Amino acid sequence: MRASDRAYETLLAEIQTGRLAPGTVLGEVEQSARLGVSRTPLRAALARLVADGLVAQTSPRVTVVTDVDADDIRALFVVRRALEETAARLAAASPHAPSFGRLAEDFGRASLDGDAARDAYYGLIAEFDAALDAAADNDYLTGGLRTIRTHLVRVRRLARYQPERLAASVAEHRVIASAIAAGDGDLAAHATHVHLHNALTSILDSLENPPTSASQTQEATRQGAA
Repeated sequence: MRASDRAYETLLAEIQTGRLAPGTVLGEVEQSARLGVSRTPLRAALARLVADGLVAQTSPRVTVVTDVDADDIRALFVVRRALEETAARLAAASPHAPSFGRLAEDFGRASLDGDAARDAYYGLIAEFDAALDAAADNDYLTGGLRTIRTHLVRVRRLARYQPERLAASVAEHRVIASAIAAGDGDLAAHATHVHLHNALTSILDSLENPPTSASQTQEATRQGAA
């Protein structure tokens, strides 16, 4: 892996997990020394993070981790809805549509009982996202979704773990996958709209009522159902 890629992946993970909190100053000299890379690859890594919207450059040699608030999240979901609803319609019309029947069955069997089961469910969500990208077969759309998902990791970290919301998300994904498998683009897009409305409502509620325990905070960080 190139030094710039290594620096980017490290900084990205630290921002997404909150180790580098909003407002943290990323001085070029300090970060180069900490990450063990020269300034050229560090600048390349920071430029990618600026493009992602995760940091903002305040001077030629200083960048700051950007903040995320309720207004940012609402704006993010405006774009997320547009992209994911379109992706669902495209997937339903694609030759890959029947393969979503197996994903619908997997969502129907998904268990949330215990950490291992929830990890398996989060893996199923990642598989669904990858299948959606492949079926949509539009590089511009999937590129936009990758950017959205990068920000969603940070957003989910702010959310309070809600077992009832996670269970509802399982059912919502099953409906979306079933609609795509049936080739019903309108239903797939509508089900996606409902899922994202519920996810946004849950996240905004979490901002107003933040986690009250270390275990809730840890589980929220792992949550992948929004």
